[in-house]
Amino acid sequence: MKTDDFVTMLATGAGAVESHAVARRYTVAIGGGAFAAALLMAGQLGVRPDLAAATLLTMFWVKLGFSAALAGAGLLFAVRLSRPGLRLTWVPSALAAPVLVMWLLAAAALTGADPVERSRLFFGDTWTSCPLLVAILSAPVFAGVLWAMKGLAPTRLRLAGAAAGLLSGAVGALVYCLHCPELAAPFIGFWYLLGMLIPTSVGALLGPQLLRW
Repeated sequence: MKTDDFVTMLATGAGAVESHAVARRYTVAIGGGAFAAALLMAGQLGVRPDLAAATLLTMFWVKLGFSAALAGAGLLFAVRLSRPGLRLTWVPSALAAPVLVMWLLAAAALTGADPVERSRLFFGDTWTSCPLLVAILSAPVFAGVLWAMKGLAPTRLRLAGAAAGLLSGAVGALVYCLHCPELAAPFIGFWYLLGMLIPTSVGALLGPQLLRW
């Protein structure tokens, strides 16, 4: 068979790629996953009873901003890995920036605190449960993002799986903020990040199997 005939055969019945397909798939995936995570959080953990008062505190918004910034960077990471041939360019910087800012805030908080208070700033009251709960809340988002990604032909499957996990972990952390009472920068900069890295690691491990097409 000639090359031209082979190409014609492959193209037979192929229509144009749907406009804005990436945006649509990710909107459905993240919106549906975040809604399911919010229902899970409200039903099993409960929204913190002093949420209205917490919104008046600067660190509450810093915590939300940290999670949201990583979710945004994770989305960029995932979207670019969902299509063949797209370069990551400044994605690593976008991922590192919110972490660096939070770690600088954490360092300032620890440096300015009395030695006896530093342990409490780092461990808080919920360090044993926080990372696991963030990871659990990320699960619905993770499933949705994998669905979105698989329909867009990723080629670097392990890295794409890690990106899906990081995005879902950040969205899970964002939802968890509505329950979590912790506001110290050292706690957020370590335990929240650890919670996000759990689905990131799972995604990297399972990406080649779950995203194969």
